[in-house]
Amino acid sequence: MTPTESMRESVRFAVLGPVLGWRADAELDLGPPRQRALLAVLLARGGRPTGLAEIIDVLWGEDPPDSAVNVVQRHVGELRRLFEPGLPRRAVGQWLVRSSGGYRLNVDPDTLDLLRFRHLVEEARRTEQDVPQAAGLLIDALELWRGPAAEGIAAGVRAHPVFIALDHEYLAVLKEAADTALRDGPVTRLVPMLQQAAELNPFDEPLHTRLVLALAATGHRAEALDTYRAAYSRLVEKLGIGPGPELRSAHEQVLQQTAPEESPPARVTVGAIRPAQLPGDLPAFAGRREELAQVLDLLPDGENPTAAVVISAIGGMAGIGKTTLAVHWAHKVAHRFPDGQLYVNLRGFDADGAVLDPAEAIRGFLDALGVSPRDVPARLDDQAALYRSLLADRRVLVLLDNAHDTKQVRPLLPGAPGCLAIVTSRHRLSGLVAAEGARSLTLGLLSDAESHEFLTLRLDAERVAAEPLAVREITTLCARLPLALSIAAARAVTQPDFSLAAIAAELRAAHGSLDAFTGADGIDVGAVFSWSYRALTSPAARLFRLLALHPGPYFSASSAAALGALPAHKVRPLLAELTRAHLLTEYAPGRYIFHDLLRAYAAERSRVQDTDSFRRVALHRLIDHYLQTACRAALLFSPHRDAIFLQVPVPGAFPEILADREQASDWLTAEHAVLLAIVDLAADARFSNQAWQLAWALEHFLDRRGHWHDLAASQRTALKAARRLPDRTGMAHAHRGLARAEADLGRYEEAQLHLGRALALFCEVGDGTAQAHTHRQFSWVLEQQAKYDGALTHAQQALDLFRAAGRRAGQAASLNAVGWYHALLGRHEQALIHCREALSLLAELGDRYGQADTWDSLGYAHHHLGSYEQATISYQRALELYRQLGVRYGEADTLTRLSSTHLAAGRHEEARTVLETALASLDDLGHPDAERVRTSLRALCDSPNGAVSS
Repeated sequence: MTPTESMRESVRFAVLGPVLGWRADAELDLGPPRQRALLAVLLARGGRPTGLAEIIDVLWGEDPPDSAVNVVQRHVGELRRLFEPGLPRRAVGQWLVRSSGGYRLNVDPDTLDLLRFRHLVEEARRTEQDVPQAAGLLIDALELWRGPAAEGIAAGVRAHPVFIALDHEYLAVLKEAADTALRDGPVTRLVPMLQQAAELNPFDEPLHTRLVLALAATGHRAEALDTYRAAYSRLVEKLGIGPGPELRSAHEQVLQQTAPEESPPARVTVGAIRPAQLPGDLPAFAGRREELAQVLDLLPDGENPTAAVVISAIGGMAGIGKTTLAVHWAHKVAHRFPDGQLYVNLRGFDADGAVLDPAEAIRGFLDALGVSPRDVPARLDDQAALYRSLLADRRVLVLLDNAHDTKQVRPLLPGAPGCLAIVTSRHRLSGLVAAEGARSLTLGLLSDAESHEFLTLRLDAERVAAEPLAVREITTLCARLPLALSIAAARAVTQPDFSLAAIAAELRAAHGSLDAFTGADGIDVGAVFSWSYRALTSPAARLFRLLALHPGPYFSASSAAALGALPAHKVRPLLAELTRAHLLTEYAPGRYIFHDLLRAYAAERSRVQDTDSFRRVALHRLIDHYLQTACRAALLFSPHRDAIFLQVPVPGAFPEILADREQASDWLTAEHAVLLAIVDLAADARFSNQAWQLAWALEHFLDRRGHWHDLAASQRTALKAARRLPDRTGMAHAHRGLARAEADLGRYEEAQLHLGRALALFCEVGDGTAQAHTHRQFSWVLEQQAKYDGALTHAQQALDLFRAAGRRAGQAASLNAVGWYHALLGRHEQALIHCREALSLLAELGDRYGQADTWDSLGYAHHHLGSYEQATISYQRALELYRQLGVRYGEADTLTRLSSTHLAAGRHEEARTVLETALASLDDLGHPDAERVRTSLRALCDSPNGAVSS
């Protein structure tokens, strides 16, 4: 027995990565770990029966409890009721059924990602003669994977062969896809998958072979050679064997494509007396290949000295690895500076504030160069002059570590050609770049691959390979920050009996705090951050703490102004100060990002230094800033929309000034992700009124841009917030917004339920205009179900209510709706009368969106009256307006009707082209109309004359 089609649409599952389930696109709470593991077993079997004995073996291994059967049965019952709410106890239901002495899930490729994966693989193998298509299908299949199969269930359960077999299946298809794509296919899409798989399977030579070839095929020959060398070293060091013939052949193939590498320059003989002050190089230097290549390129090839002193300023946040890179680089080129290497830690950000005086640093250098203390001048300028004189005609490398500012660095710079000065600082030292011609390099976080390499080099490689999930979690929790990773690695090294999963658990338990990163040697990330924080001015430190209240993922200067209750001209210098200190990153002009660990540190500082009431007032300003700006943007974006009542914003909210629809659209687009986060923040912080009002402001933008899942999520949050107050107007708006989202997503029954509730609530509060809008929306939902008589009734009710309220914009939209439904009912002359009246009124109002809808209605009526040229003109006018407004679904919907007009007029190629364009948009939107359009397009392409049978 299989689920009905409606049931089949309502529940779906994922096992290619974390085990997940959804009902009506709402993610399900799958229950306790063992219940989730039971579901994982059934999903891994892909719709085949799983015996009770096998289930017990997977869940408990060799030592199951006496109650194992009862526990399994209880979990089965809970899962059944989870999939089918309201299912009576002991009822079987239609998803999880008894079969062959065990259980089976009724799933297919539309409801389980594993079966979809296998379906795409089979389809690729059937089309193997078309190599690009086969490669594309295989890659589409691989992209369904979000991590190892059943990721997140208990490690002991996850180690069972039923799950390991799925991982092997993935690897086999990955290799097959690589072989196919290397013949003729999109190799670039495969490279990240191959790299990730190679990290998790370091001794899989066939996999590494394909990675080497794929890197070379995409133009990354140097990286391909590095990959081979790393694999070679790993095999020799860990297994005592060299690469097999397949990997060696790949290496030879890449070498034949690559110019011969230059021999390394011969080491220069150096004198016996010279300073050699560089700190020791790390024996396990990881990553930073691109950055290292950049700084190495600063020096000329060969052993010739530079024509001028080379100065490099390496910047970045605390703990990012500036010193590590600088020291590693210095050691790599030390042989090119035979007269010595000087090093000093300038202590620019010491916790006790003891910044090293430049005079003290120079005296140390002069001592290293053999100058007697009595010969050292008293004044700093004279000391600097002597220092530069001693370096004249010498080739010396100078490493100035942890500088505070340009003023501290400048006296320590050599002035002679042939010298290299390397400076590290958390500040950008822009004065050094401008005045001294320094080359600037700012370090970012390590990549995932570099982080994995970092841990592998510090821990036993087998230990890392044995717990890939824990390694990935440690990397994530450490945010790929080298200092945090090194502390986590040190913890693992000093506790060899601890599993990496246990280390990850410690970090997870302290997530959002910095406590987990405290090292036994006194070094901790919080202390490192404090060095930068304590150097801030008081206003900048205050703003830094308040920025932790912003939910991200990024923030603007104007939102920072609201948090700090500061006008723009006062907040910008503070943001610049925080950016210079690498406590913020300005990723675009006026827009900033905040690293998670720094946010945690800022939050801890705020909890220590600021009162709860102080933080809540700041949060109120932030939410009001976004609410006021968003509502202004909403009314510019939809000029004829009825406004809602807003409270006066709290002082210091500083809403942004938006002049026109274009600015409003740009702002909503730029702040899209932030605004969704603010809706959640407002609801969580019990700013319930602002939460539903902000969701209202976003409704039309999210709808017209096709962000329907975001629309649904924000309106659900709004509904909960309005119910909490309770606010019937807010509840009504949220129900109507949810109805719009449900209908956009093809869930029409749910949409009608929400609209019915919205109508009742608007009647209770006596809002006739809102009732009219709701009737108008009701008519559209009924239209999608081909219930045209009902749709016409609701549209006429909306028109009557708008006329009674004197709302001309609503009248115009409803006139078009009435005309459209007359057309759908075959009364095309009546449709033209109503739509022309609507178009005239919409033009007076300047409502371009309404005009687009109405031109589409006119096109449809003209088409069915046989006026194909007039229909084409009407549709093209609608398309022009939809495109100007960025209304993607409206554009796609009109394109499908235009294709019918082209066909009727004998323009078959034009019909196919516009239908393909419509399908691409609908697929991108994830709209249910895509399948209908796909069927029409297939019929059009298969028909000998290009005609589609009715």
